[in-house]
Amino acid sequence: MSESNLAERSDGRERLVSGAKVVAQALKTQDVNYMFGIVGIPVTEIALAAQEVGIRYIGMRNEQAVDICAEELGNNVRPAVTLLGDINAVTKQLLEQFDKTPWQYPPESKWWKILREKMKSNEALSKELAFKKSLPMNYYTVFYHIQEQLPRDCFVVSEGANTMDIGRTVLQNYLPRHRLDAGTFGTMGVGLGFAIASALVAKDRNPGQQVICVEGDSAFGFSGMEVETICRYNLPIILLVVNNNGIYQGFDTDTWKEMLKFGDATTVAPPMCLLPHSHYEHVMIAFGGKGYFVQTPEELQKSLRQSLADTTKPSLINIMIEPQAMRKAQDFHWLTRSNM
Repeated sequence: MSESNLAERSDGRERLVSGAKVVAQALKTQDVNYMFGIVGIPVTEIALAAQEVGIRYIGMRNEQAVDICAEELGNNVRPAVTLLGDINAVTKQLLEQFDKTPWQYPPESKWWKILREKMKSNEALSKELAFKKSLPMNYYTVFYHIQEQLPRDCFVVSEGANTMDIGRTVLQNYLPRHRLDAGTFGTMGVGLGFAIASALVAKDRNPGQQVICVEGDSAFGFSGMEVETICRYNLPIILLVVNNNGIYQGFDTDTWKEMLKFGDATTVAPPMCLLPHSHYEHVMIAFGGKGYFVQTPEELQKSLRQSLADTTKPSLINIMIEPQAMRKAQDFHWLTRSNM
């Protein structure tokens, strides 16, 4: 080492740069504009460094994980062809090949005919369920009234078991990259994280655009405290909790009370049951947002209309449905069977 370098060190003139700042600067040079994380060592230092270089940091309360495994290929049904690779690279390669050899599946084929007939049958059955007047409401009635008021440009996030599955068939998104859910993995706990990320993009790029996050009551429990994150950043999110008092199915209040006469809940309550009539809307109210508890189509319509009109703060609408409500019967056993 030269004498001049030694002198600089001894005089304290050689500036040391922390690893956190190196990470932050590297992210910034890659055009990263947002960072999500759970505060703790070493996230806190990196988060502060990121904010210094202009990256917006969103502090979360629940960790998320993504895993891509070749072993998952063919997990549900045996496919004719499997593609393993980065989705962007594979899609690019497919599009390039289609440009070279354009091809379209014949529209009058037997497969298309069967598919159209099935679509028509499913639509008729869904409408029949949606127009039922009985109370408590079922899934289809709830989603029908939500769909009626959905802004055409909103982001639709859905999470849960029946909530996500049925929501996919009823709640329509009209723009690309405007529907976010767990896909075929059925992962729980991702819904509010998806909603927060979508809302930040909406707030920056399209002020006035809203995020509609539809959660099952069980799914909401996995990351429900992210409501504090939503209120902290005052994000344009409307949370709809479809509440059937359980995981797949639950009990009404009277049945729950009767059951407890036979013993402690730890010994008599079915594992899929949650506490009946839980007021999840109070979680939103506790952090300064708006909360609604609804039991009828009219109450749902009114609360959703008010939430869409008032964009000054986030909302949560707690929607009570029939505890034993289910989706329509499935034709394929692999849609409902366990792979464990």
